[in-house]
Amino acid sequence: MRFLHCSDVHMTADYAALPLGPLGWRRWLAMFEQWGGRRKAFAHAPETFAAIARDSLRPGVDHLIVTGDLTQYALEPEFVLARQALGPLADMPSRCTVIPGNHDVFTPGSHRTGRFARHFGALMESDLPEYQREGAFPFVRLVGEEAAVVGLSSARVPPVPGLAHGHIGAAQLQGLAGLVKDPRLAGRAVLVGVHHAPFTARGRADHRFHGLKDAQALLSLLPGPRFAVLHGHIHRRYHHPATAERPHVFGAGSSTQAGREGYWLIEVEGGQVTGGRMALPGEGEPDAPAALHA
Repeated sequence: MRFLHCSDVHMTADYAALPLGPLGWRRWLAMFEQWGGRRKAFAHAPETFAAIARDSLRPGVDHLIVTGDLTQYALEPEFVLARQALGPLADMPSRCTVIPGNHDVFTPGSHRTGRFARHFGALMESDLPEYQREGAFPFVRLVGEEAAVVGLSSARVPPVPGLAHGHIGAAQLQGLAGLVKDPRLAGRAVLVGVHHAPFTARGRADHRFHGLKDAQALLSLLPGPRFAVLHGHIHRRYHHPATAERPHVFGAGSSTQAGREGYWLIEVEGGQVTGGRMALPGEGEPDAPAALHA
């Protein structure tokens, strides 16, 4: 089986065309990112994300996993753009899983009104809902006979822009602990999607205002090559292979950022995660054997 993993597509609205009042002070402060070049970096995000979605529908790819930050500032037009780019996958939970990132809950209002779930709730349905502990999370989708995809949420509304750390929380971790022991997952590889990174490309904890607070608690529940943690948030693409004590960790980078476009193709065989290779949107049929990348 093969899974396409992408992240941080950052659909960006035309802020100059929107009234300033409804944007709110948080987005006003964050506009410095746009002036600093982020708007240019993600100018072609809709087309690139649509190409990735089409790649995931090709023969040889079984499921698309998007690990958050589908939007830039959790605005309604940005969610509409992301859903449109997914095309038919937006209504195909058997072929697509999404989870929110910190940018998708950028303001208290966007979180309180459930804006992310309103657009993508169908892609967060669970095949084993008895393990859900915090809203939809953790949810699980059984994919074929060899794999399961689990969605967690580490995205929290930041008190002020610039504080971008996350945590999963005891409730979700308790649900995950029960889930991975469920006999219905026996013999399956388990791919766990979370937005924040357990550790960086150098194998170190991310800094306190950007990292995943309960990373070690997560990793301790997922020992060995049967498991993989798939994340975004850090705009670099990397892979740390599994050890006997911890899972594979795949960072998807920012899949639509100009000059850094791309995604992971992750291979599962015999109930184990066996490898992964990086690919570019629209580069051709993703049917080459997956080589393991450190």
